[in-house]
Amino acid sequence: MTLTSANYRSMRHRKQLYSFLLTALVGVLFFAAFGVTEDRNAGDFLSGFTRILDFPSELVAESAANARGLPALMVGFLPALIETLNIAITATLIGSTVAMLGALFAAHGLMPSTLSVLTMRRIFDLLRAIPEIVVALVLIFVLGGGPVPAMIAIALHTIGSLGKLFAEINDNADLRPIQGLSATGASWFQTMWFGLLPQTMPGYFSYILLRLEVNIRASAILGFVGAGGIGYEFKNAITWGQGRYDDAAALFLMLFATIIILDAASGRIRKTLSEGG
Repeated sequence: MTLTSANYRSMRHRKQLYSFLLTALVGVLFFAAFGVTEDRNAGDFLSGFTRILDFPSELVAESAANARGLPALMVGFLPALIETLNIAITATLIGSTVAMLGALFAAHGLMPSTLSVLTMRRIFDLLRAIPEIVVALVLIFVLGGGPVPAMIAIALHTIGSLGKLFAEINDNADLRPIQGLSATGASWFQTMWFGLLPQTMPGYFSYILLRLEVNIRASAILGFVGAGGIGYEFKNAITWGQGRYDDAAALFLMLFATIIILDAASGRIRKTLSEGG
């Protein structure tokens, strides 16, 4: 059926009206929610917003006054940075290894059983849905403070995140090498090792490098809840306030430099992998 010009204009105007009403409703809900939040806030957000730069300015001023001592502070905090890197690297290695194995059972083209695929994908969804900080807090209550709860929490989230990505890579793999190896009598392990992994490893490795960057930031954040590393030292420096702001600046510069160096290195490696060089 061909719409007349009048019908088309009527439908268009009705769509614009619905869009306007929806936008207005979202705006009303936003301002209503802001009002409720402002009433329940411990302080006054609007008046406090004008002082948003007070803390950064104090930190920068104190750090500038003690700039000569920052290199020595960085050397002193180096063990905390190494602990943070160890947490992230160990969690990434464990998480990516388990994710690779689980992704083999979550790809439609590799598993004839739909139940296996659905089960593994729901497990990945569950692990990905629970924030690392929630798992870390539970594990700290059970195991006590330290790097182990942070490593486990990050590893579990890594399994969920990378498992989904690896399963998608497996779904897009060419099945002809796998079918050819199966026809020659190769075992399931041999077909995966020689038929699938040569195709998927570049994609796996690229995502693992990206996830390592995320995990370093996550391990630093988990330090604020007692999981050790550079985040724990950063929390102490901020809690003490003035007189320790140079410590906070040194820790921030160390973490920032680490992220920049890792990002540049992983970006170069990913580019090499994508170009096949």
